[in-house]
Amino acid sequence: MSAPLTAHAHEYGLVGDGTADDRPALQRLVDALGDATAEDGRPRTVRVPAGRYVIRDEPVLWRSGVSLVGAGRGATCFALANPGAPARPVPLAWFTTAQHGAGRDHHIADVTFAHFEIDGRGVVTEEYEVLAKGLGLQYVLRGRFSDLYIHDTAATGFGCDFLQDTVVEGVLTERCGRQDPGGKMGGAGIGIGVGGWGPVERLAVTGCTARGNGTNGIFLELQQEEWVPPRGIRVTACHTEDNRYGISDWGADGLLVTGCTMLGNHVAGFDVSAQGTTSVGGRGGLVTGCVIDGNAGDGIALGNTPGPYGFHGNRVSNNGRYGYWQHNLTGGDQEPATDIVLESNDIHDNALDGIRLDAPLHEPAIFGNRIRGNGRRAAPPTRGGGEGVRCGPLSLTDERADWLPGGHRGKELTVGGGPEGTEAPTDATTVATTDATTGTTAEVTVQATAPVTAEATVPVAVQATVPVTAVVTDNTATRLTLAPVRPGTDTAWPDGTPAPGTAYRLPDSPAPRAGLTAAAAVTHPYVHGNRVRDDGHPRTQVHAVWIAPEATWTGGRVSGNDFSGNGSASTRFDSAPSGGRWRDNAG
Repeated sequence: MSAPLTAHAHEYGLVGDGTADDRPALQRLVDALGDATAEDGRPRTVRVPAGRYVIRDEPVLWRSGVSLVGAGRGATCFALANPGAPARPVPLAWFTTAQHGAGRDHHIADVTFAHFEIDGRGVVTEEYEVLAKGLGLQYVLRGRFSDLYIHDTAATGFGCDFLQDTVVEGVLTERCGRQDPGGKMGGAGIGIGVGGWGPVERLAVTGCTARGNGTNGIFLELQQEEWVPPRGIRVTACHTEDNRYGISDWGADGLLVTGCTMLGNHVAGFDVSAQGTTSVGGRGGLVTGCVIDGNAGDGIALGNTPGPYGFHGNRVSNNGRYGYWQHNLTGGDQEPATDIVLESNDIHDNALDGIRLDAPLHEPAIFGNRIRGNGRRAAPPTRGGGEGVRCGPLSLTDERADWLPGGHRGKELTVGGGPEGTEAPTDATTVATTDATTGTTAEVTVQATAPVTAEATVPVAVQATVPVTAVVTDNTATRLTLAPVRPGTDTAWPDGTPAPGTAYRLPDSPAPRAGLTAAAAVTHPYVHGNRVRDDGHPRTQVHAVWIAPEATWTGGRVSGNDFSGNGSASTRFDSAPSGGRWRDNAG
């Protein structure tokens, strides 16, 4: 076979009809071009015209110097499938340390993957397999991954590690991690292992979108505990939505995250923690100019890091729990985080505290922030059902309700199963429920009850005997908006939408809810020039600052802040601060 600098796929046996197995022809072509590149040092390119190219039962072992360029997303599509090898993962291209001996001295160089789609729906492994990716390359030098659409893979969509002098740009990943039950490794949209090239890895991830993926939208993860966390990694202008986590730093040093949006993720918008394979959190990072909004859990969750870390000029809003949460997971670094900086952020309308410190900090700097109108989860407990109650795929409406808008944000809604405190049902009947995902209808036994609401008496409710729960992401006076049951789905109900009239209940709201809560050891803090107040009606941010009973606040300076206009007193000290200076704080 001749080896031109540019090879047109159809001339070398690839068909692209959606039926024929194109893997053998592509493997032969990649090997021929790789051999030629190794001989003369001149990289080659495979041009793949529009078509649907099936890669069946085995991945393509990639070679250095061979690029793959399609005719664009939606035009050139590689469809992955493993009907003859149900135990085998089938990424489009792979080259790994474990399988192929990849390393610094045995790497892939000068490759481009651009302008095509990878459809992973056809790969179903017998058990979750972390290698069932869209792309699975390790040790890439001078790589470029551009304008790719990767979706519905069993594990991570773009799962490439140790990328040196590499750019990942314009990659869209959707519904990847399809077989990840939620607690496994991998299962992300874009997952990049780091540390293999040493203390510096020059990598830019820019203009990428990750939506509805099983774990992370985008994450960086240190792969060996003894390795030095690398510097040189940048994530810019990316969008993450409806993943478990938006963007995660699980072991980089000095990660730069700028101009990104992290919206509607299920656990946190931005995460630093010990959840990676080595239980090493990131450190030295900067998050600047980002919008972190409407996540079902926390906006920013940070822990298991020695510090420093800085958050500058971000909007952190409308999240279902805390705007910023300092905490440590077991198994990771537990030492106090030093030099955490929160500067000029707009932290508002989060369900509980604007800033919550549940892990020790040393010399934090919190200055120039607007921390306003938090504690939105202020509505009392309520129950309902019967006439006027109906559920949609991602909602529950009670036409008779009069809820505080946003007052149930982040609560766990329970539907069916019998409200607590009611008499045992005496009548039963059968109703149909419709699964919002499949459209199928099933019959369930339901019972007539007369639940009591904390807000009003309601008519008899119809409810399923088995309760189901969903997380409230927001609410109006009569309508609850719910998070999907898992990333990448379009329903909050695992077993079908509840029938009209089904009973529901919502728990009480915790208190107090402060702009800044310290519930751990805080030493030598610098808190200056913040505006921590609530101008809402009603005021749901109860205090500007609360030092909880389990906290210690030692030394430092708290000055020049505006603590006026909160729901109760400006400060609450269940543990008195020790030493330091508190002065010139309004309120």
